Amino acid sequence: MNRWADREGTPAPLGVTFVERAHAYNFALYSKHATGVVLLLYSAGDSVRPLLEHRLDPLHNKSGRIWHCRVPAAIVDRARHYGYRVEGPFDLSQGHRFDPDKILLDPYARQVYFPPEFSRRAAIDAGPNDGRAPLGVIHCCHNHFQWQDDTRTHHEHDTVIYELHVRGFTKRANSGVPEAKRGTYAGVIEKIPYLKELGVTVVELLPVHQRDPQEANYWGYMTLNFFSPEASYAERPEDSMHEFQGMVKALHQAGIEVVIDVAYNHTTELDENGPTYSYRGIDNSTYYLLEQDRRWYRNDSGCGNVLHTANAATRKLILDSMRYWLEEMHVDGFRFDLASIFSRGADGAVNLEDPPIISQISTEPEFARARLIAEAWDMTAYQLGRRFPGVSWLQWNGQYRDDVRAFVRGDENTLAAFINRLYGSDDLFPDTVAEAYHASQSVNYVTSHDGFNLYDLVSYNAKRNLANGHGNADGAADNRSWNCGWEGDEGAPPDVLALRTRQAKNFCALLMLSNGTPMFCAGEEFLHTQRGNNNPYNRDDETTWLDWDKLEEHAEVFRFFRHMIAFRKRHPAIARSRYWRSDVHWYGVHGEVDRAPSSHALALCLHGASEDDVDLYVMVNAWSEELVFEIQQSPAGGWRRVADTALPAPEDISEPGCELPVPGSTYRVGPRSVVVL
Repeated sequence: MNRWADREGTPAPLGVTFVERAHAYNFALYSKHATGVVLLLYSAGDSVRPLLEHRLDPLHNKSGRIWHCRVPAAIVDRARHYGYRVEGPFDLSQGHRFDPDKILLDPYARQVYFPPEFSRRAAIDAGPNDGRAPLGVIHCCHNHFQWQDDTRTHHEHDTVIYELHVRGFTKRANSGVPEAKRGTYAGVIEKIPYLKELGVTVVELLPVHQRDPQEANYWGYMTLNFFSPEASYAERPEDSMHEFQGMVKALHQAGIEVVIDVAYNHTTELDENGPTYSYRGIDNSTYYLLEQDRRWYRNDSGCGNVLHTANAATRKLILDSMRYWLEEMHVDGFRFDLASIFSRGADGAVNLEDPPIISQISTEPEFARARLIAEAWDMTAYQLGRRFPGVSWLQWNGQYRDDVRAFVRGDENTLAAFINRLYGSDDLFPDTVAEAYHASQSVNYVTSHDGFNLYDLVSYNAKRNLANGHGNADGAADNRSWNCGWEGDEGAPPDVLALRTRQAKNFCALLMLSNGTPMFCAGEEFLHTQRGNNNPYNRDDETTWLDWDKLEEHAEVFRFFRHMIAFRKRHPAIARSRYWRSDVHWYGVHGEVDRAPSSHALALCLHGASEDDVDLYVMVNAWSEELVFEIQQSPAGGWRRVADTALPAPEDISEPGCELPVPGSTYRVGPRSVVVL
């Protein structure tokens, strides 16, 4: 018998759990500096007056730094929601901001309930916020989803990552999704046949952790709770856990991996002027990295605060959240927003040797098969490549984005960097004996949610962000974009529109021909436009909702993407764990590569025998005039043309088995085009 535990509760696990043997619920909350904790239980119809206020006695209900209790199911089953009041010092010199007036959300809540009178303002202003605070949902701890034969596929050379926003993917009526399912997890399921046709093998979901519905962040990077799925993406918000799980299971059945974008670097509580929802009121100096005088928050995230990941309790919160999403929600990996924050020590200094949280994630067995993808920079640190301490992690390669954009635009002195990016970026991820990085660790992308999307990249020289409410001062100033001779869509002549289509195909072809792991953003395959907005983080409208009419309008671009993805997947010679090394030979228009600053042309021959594949020959002309390339190598059966972006559809890319033979030893490569043999 566990009589002590039955009377006092247990410090593990954190959060609320049902103890079947005792027919009771265990509640556990970490707070190092609290002097008192009160558990509040609420009925389904009343978020103001609690059914039970249970003050925890530290002589019986505290172990170390964890407050805990056990409450009989006969009492708890009358309730639906729960929260806490936490008492302690309000001493800014020590970093303490306890406020017993505020109802606080359990950081380990598996689902969040927002009462009808929920108010962000009430969490910011002084005084009580009873009936207006987010609460945890109790009975979701009984979640038993029927996973049955759920199988997780792990893709290798055929990995193609598709970044999408759950809401924006199907929110428009022209998505073809039934109205009730638009903008939901179920809406993604409706589009699985489309994803299969396109050929993507990994979906990377913009944040799906629960956020504050009154904080205008459409992208979802201002997290409120790291365990609960975003309820607004569910047909029935109270069933968001099962609906998310159903989406994952359906994607797995289609052979598609699910990676979630996670912002384990800051929260929606912002700076000292932000709301007190949870972490700040439970133990501010534990959860947040503070400036030296302890009064102010460090802001390396650019979002008002930074999570204190050097602290063991905060680190445990993040690791427990990751385990939960892997084990209970069956996701396949994580893309870590501003992952360089993980290298911050307790004093805010950067530790590149062995930051504890990166070390734990990299070495603990349960994370060994998960895809770990870092955005290896923040407001004050840039750690792309070998500087990032997670040596085995994949990384978003922002240098790939910048260098490929610059070369395709026609910038001078960009050829050498362009070659590095096609090769797999061994300058950033060296495969020396000492370092032994893999080419596949470079997540290559030209566009993502952040910045111009593909159509705007070839249609605008300047951002148009006034709608965001920041006087057009937000968003990147230098996008390495080119409008193809006409700013925006209005009145654009046919030759400009044709060039934009060709440039979009060029970017697609180069992305799929590069060694590394390719990623592109949902809607690029049919030229969705954000009308020049390169930072629509708060635009929950038709700026960001995919316009599926574009799929018909730009059917040739979709066809090109689909065939180029299939081509990459058919040819393991392109995407390798390691670098191409002696299998690749680089050429120019006439023999050797012209490495002059004004050079805008490149050819390569990639031999495939080592991968049981055929040879490939690629010619790239980023110049404004046609160039006649001398083909430097010839296989026994001669070359066959797979793609030529200068040709009209459907000649621009061939169906498998229908590639046309190339006569002679020269090929006319049109201006601003890519040819694949």
